[in-house]
Amino acid sequence: MEPGGDVIAELAADHRELEALFSQIELQPVDHPRRRELADRLTAELVRHTVAEELHLYPVVRKHVPHGAALADKELADHARAERMLKDLEDLSVDDPRFNDMIAKLKFEVASHVREEEHELFPKLAATLPPEKLDELGRLVRRARETAPTRPHPSLPNTPPASRLLVSGAGLVDRVRDLLRTTPR
Repeated sequence: MEPGGDVIAELAADHRELEALFSQIELQPVDHPRRRELADRLTAELVRHTVAEELHLYPVVRKHVPHGAALADKELADHARAERMLKDLEDLSVDDPRFNDMIAKLKFEVASHVREEEHELFPKLAATLPPEKLDELGRLVRRARETAPTRPHPSLPNTPPASRLLVSGAGLVDRVRDLLRTTPR
């Protein structure tokens, strides 16, 4: 197995990272600027994670897991809700009372999604695919995260083939914006 693990290990590690970011946000005083920094990191990690799943995990789930189309559709709907929340959060300052409400709603949405994936989808995937296919998907997910957008784009399609064409362009634009945002002026 390649460093980083199979697709299930990769995505579960992402889930732990997201949980840790939510915890770090909650540890900050309510209107502390660090909450914004952490929310931006959370946004980038969550967007990269969802894009990787949409490009590589869900097409395989549709094709190989019993009742996979319904599972994938449910997961995609969860992603769409979370991405809209991220887009709303992007425009809020930490002193806006809606900021904390949005973080709490997003945490609930993500936690629910994580439970469903880890308790339902991942076991079905592991029972259906051989270890070498799970390893291959892990490699694809790692690569997808490297070029995925870092900001929410709710208007982009979330299923291949259209998503494959548009995601890398959005990822490039986001990375340039991120670089300009962090470069001293």
